[in-house]
Amino acid sequence: MKLPEESLGFLVNDVSRLMRRNYNRRAQGLGLSLAQWRALAFLARQEGVKQVTLADSLEVQPITLARLIDRLEEAGLVTRRPDPDDRRAIRLYLTPKAQPLLDQMWALAAKTHEDALKDLSEEARAVLIKSLLQAKQSLLSAENRLCGEDAEKAERNDNVSKRT
Repeated sequence: MKLPEESLGFLVNDVSRLMRRNYNRRAQGLGLSLAQWRALAFLARQEGVKQVTLADSLEVQPITLARLIDRLEEAGLVTRRPDPDDRRAIRLYLTPKAQPLLDQMWALAAKTHEDALKDLSEEARAVLIKSLLQAKQSLLSAENRLCGEDAEKAERNDNVSKRT
């Protein structure tokens, strides 16, 4: 049996927590909270995303994200626009003012990544990244499979309840 500190889940969580802490110490001067820089980073990857989808990606409640976006909008970093296909939905976009801040964020993130990987050879770094990408893909496939199983289970339960 593996010790918790040798478990993939514990290790990934610990590395993630330590990287966030390292980054936060570097980024204190940017004037953003952890939640704010995470939102900006996700938006940079998925500009035009629906507000509810971003809340899901950040694993926060939609109301929590709404207040966070309010602050980013007040700072002139994010803008909300109505979804042309769904009048109830809001899409989020970065403003030009956000780009210099994002450039600083990425530079600080690169320093954090270098700290995390400094004792690994280039080959070991490549293997680590490839392995983590494969683990991510495997988990996404498993999640899709489990969601399908959940849907099938719900349908079976619905059919059983209709017969009774």
